[in-house]
Amino acid sequence: MAELLHIAGVNYVVLGPEETCTGDPARRAGNEFLFQMLAQQNVEVLNTLFEGREPAKRKIVVTCPHCFNTLANEYPQVGGEYEVVHHTQLLNRLVRERRLVPVAPVAEDVTYHDPCYLGRHNKIYEAPRELVGASGAVLREMPRHADRSFCCGAGGARMWLEERTGKRINEERIDEALALDPDTVSTACPYCMVMLGDAINAKKAAGQAKESLEVIDVAQLLVRSIKLREGAAEGTGA
Repeated sequence: MAELLHIAGVNYVVLGPEETCTGDPARRAGNEFLFQMLAQQNVEVLNTLFEGREPAKRKIVVTCPHCFNTLANEYPQVGGEYEVVHHTQLLNRLVRERRLVPVAPVAEDVTYHDPCYLGRHNKIYEAPRELVGASGAVLREMPRHADRSFCCGAGGARMWLEERTGKRINEERIDEALALDPDTVSTACPYCMVMLGDAINAKKAAGQAKESLEVIDVAQLLVRSIKLREGAAEGTGA
């Protein structure tokens, strides 16, 4: 059942159990029938939710770049016309408008990995980087970044496949990050989070990465910059 939330002066409807997969993995894997079935089902639910609103005012916020790409660029093929916003774009706008205000800098060196479906496919490069800056962290770019970024290895439905020859793609990418000796690896995609996290764990097991190294969503950096101050206030009784 859908739930209404009010965050930073904006109303959001969360679909909850009515939300299903957009069908991106099915289409990428070549199962067009399953994609069409999922897409039509989702469009029916979403259009019912937006009933009475013109397409230009049908806004959807997503955390997954794969969903972003599918909803924005492929759902119009099956009757779904929406304005699709990635969560980094929304959060960055709220920070710019000072409806979310980071109050304590995160003292970390951070490198950011561009998700393929957020960056190269949809040209969203600045919003996540501005969030890293807003958190107070220092951004250190890998040699391959922005429009030259290197894949994490999960795209094209390869999340569910295992590489059996050569070096694993996610480990190749993490080696680039490790060369910068960051405190944190950040990204803005759940697929990338899994792949890069697996690679970091493998490097830790081999003694090739420090135990404190982690991969997090850039939104989590923003949360840290807010919660740090809250914790300090509680500790001082302020």
